[in-house]
Amino acid sequence: MFACGTEDPTEFGSLRKGSCNRGLIRAAIEISSKSIDGMIIEYIDISSLPFLNTDLEVDGTYPREVEAFRDKIRQADGILFASPEYNYSVSGPLKNAIDWGSRPPNVWADKAAALVSAAGGSGGNRQQYHIRQIGIFLDLHFINKPEFFLRRPLAPPQKCDRDGNLIDEEIREKLKEVLLSLYAFTLRLQGKSK
Repeated sequence: MFACGTEDPTEFGSLRKGSCNRGLIRAAIEISSKSIDGMIIEYIDISSLPFLNTDLEVDGTYPREVEAFRDKIRQADGILFASPEYNYSVSGPLKNAIDWGSRPPNVWADKAAALVSAAGGSGGNRQQYHIRQIGIFLDLHFINKPEFFLRRPLAPPQKCDRDGNLIDEEIREKLKEVLLSLYAFTLRLQGKSK
């Protein structure tokens, strides 16, 4: 099982309903279920996570929403992050989720991970590099290639429709390449082969 999140309340991070990043997760779920045998992607909602506050940690336990989130990450074989870029970096909701997962014991450790993003001019590349830096401390193991940065054009042809659904078939194929790489890397880290 692969946990998934994006920068939306029903994904990891932007709280916008029509997010193209949310559409990337929906497309990844569809692609994996139809064409990647053995890969199941589950979307994880981070909208209910409270702001990180260690005063909420009581006797080694966390708030109910945080415990549920941490359990999902703990059970996942790998992580697919889908996130926009805010102010050249990681969004607040995503960073908050990452921080809750890093509290002892760190549930991110030794997991394979991949990053995809849809954003303006840069396609989200700067925030991806920041997440990679954070991942070093957390012992997350990111695939190196292929990289996936969906630059959202202001003029047609659009890559996502107004509801955030990925409508570009070439981009769907690139997303599938990321998923195949993540799956293969996950199996390799687990000492398994396909």
